[in-house]
This record gives sequence, C-alpha cells and structure tokens, in this order.
Amino acid sequence: MSIKGEDWVKALLIILGVLLGLVVIVEIGLRLFFGLGKPPIYIADEQIGYLLAPNQKTTRMGNRIAINAYSMRSDAITAERSPSTLRVLLLGDSIVNGGWWTDQDETLSAQLATQLTPFKSQNAFEQIEVLNASANSWGPRNELAYLQKFGTFNAQAVVLVINTDDLFATAPTPIPVGRDRNYPSHRPPLALIEAMNRFLPYESPPEMAAVRAEKGDRVGFNLDAIGHAYRLSQEAGAEFLLVMTPLLREIGEPGPRDYEIKARNRLKGFTEDQQIPYIDGLPLFNNAPTPETWYRDHIHLSPQGNQQVSEVIARSLERHLSIVKTTDK
Repeated sequence: MSIKGEDWVKALLIILGVLLGLVVIVEIGLRLFFGLGKPPIYIADEQIGYLLAPNQKTTRMGNRIAINAYSMRSDAITAERSPSTLRVLLLGDSIVNGGWWTDQDETLSAQLATQLTPFKSQNAFEQIEVLNASANSWGPRNELAYLQKFGTFNAQAVVLVINTDDLFATAPTPIPVGRDRNYPSHRPPLALIEAMNRFLPYESPPEMAAVRAEKGDRVGFNLDAIGHAYRLSQEAGAEFLLVMTPLLREIGEPGPRDYEIKARNRLKGFTEDQQIPYIDGLPLFNNAPTPETWYRDHIHLSPQGNQQVSEVIARSLERHLSIVKTTDK
C-alpha cells in the first residue's frame, strides 16, 4: 500500500511538532530547574580585569544571585554610609562570592552580617551592611584595583579574604570576558545552547597562556598589592583585616607543600613587618573534627565553612566595632 505525498507531509509535520514540543519542554525545564540560559554576566575592566556586570539577578541550581550597581554580590547600597549604619567591605574571589553553588543568604558576607547582628543593639546601629565585592578567580591585584576604582564606601572595616593559591595569582586581565565560557559577556539565546556548551571540552583562550606564565616574583607582587590595600583602607579611616583560608589538602598531614610553606612564611613576615592584622585559618581548620564538611570541593567553602570563618572574622572585628559608634558621634 503506497503512502500519498500529503500523508508524508502530515507525518513529517507531526514529527517536527513533537520534536519542537520536546525542545520547548526541555528548554523550560533547564531554565526553571537549573537556571540555565541566564548565567551571571561579566564585563571587562582594564585595571580590575573583569567584574560581574552591575544590576543583574538570576537563579542557578535553585540558588539566588543578585549583583548591585557596584558589581557586588549584595543588595543595593548608597555610595555614602549613613552614620547609623555599620558597614564592612568584604573583598575576595570565588570563596567570598560563593558562585552559583551558594545561595545569596549563605554567602560569607551574609553569614558575617548575621554574626555582627549583636553589635546592632549594643552600639545603637540601625543597619548592618557587609558588602561583597568579589568575582571568581580574583587575586590580590584584582581586589586592590577594585578598591582603587571604587574606594571603601565609607566602611568602618575592610576585610580581604584570600586563599593559599592567591599568593601565586597572576596579574588582572580582561581576556576571559566573552571568550571563556565561565565568564560570559552576554546570555545565550537558549538554555539548551548553554547546556550543550557545558559538555564540550573546556578550552581557555590561547592568550591566557602568556598571563599564566607571568615572570618575576609573583608572590612579591601579591604581597605588595595586599600592603597597598591596607594603606588605602587606613587612609580612608577603615580598619583592615587580612584572612587566609587553606586548601583542603593543606589540612592535616602532610600539610602545605614546600613552596606553599615558603609563601606562607613570607606572608606572615610581611604582615608582621607592615603591622597588618592577619588571621591564618589553617590552625582553625586543623583543629576541626571534620574539616572536610567545611568544603564543597578542594578550595570552596560550604555554608558550614562560611559560618566558621565568619565567626572568626566577627570576633576579630569586635574590638573595632565596640568603639566605632563612639568615633561616629
């Protein structure tokens, strides 16, 4: 029995309709349940390297991400702090930012704001703001450049959070923006396209090879950036605190590798010479009964890890926060 041409056309249209329906269902599912199709967007900056594009909101894997007008993962703020506000500027990389794997309310900045809540009543503050100025893979030189561009926002305290790898961080560069899939400059037309892109082999822009091969005393460059950030904060009338979190493999035995020990010792000596308040998180993590629960992977902290670090930061700021209201009067 032969099939008429009209029947072939009808069958083809039905198949195409079914396929189109499946594509629509998958597209909607990827957007609703995984947040694909709407990744956080980055912008290039010649000094900072790159920033999260200002004024954007999205949800990834059920986690809310909100970026304010100053490229912070924070609620909207005024450039000038009101006298009744306790403001802390938190600077860092993906550990501070939290990435797509951390909800806005579970970031280190959000946890620190909770830890500082007692000072609200003790010092008659009406509001507590912990500003989250951060981006994935930033190093001390990126963070210094942000501070140079935007200032301290009249914060009473500036907290710079680094990890061991940051001592070897390279110079800021805008190369990844729009070329590295982890730093998109625009949103894809379809969530399906983003999903398929995630399954392709990862390729960094070829020009990044030269950036990663930076010559000279890289540890020294980053120490200088930390020292400069410290001085800028002091000049702005803000207390400064440097905090370093360890890599998971540094905890326990055998501990940090030889080159990391040398860099850590240089950092310790530098902070002592410059009188920079410094907290090394390695002893704290080593004393934890189950430190692996404080991590999501080898470097990024879990909500439990954020809570522990935020407690340490809050205690370290306690002396300053106890007198800051007096200095505001």
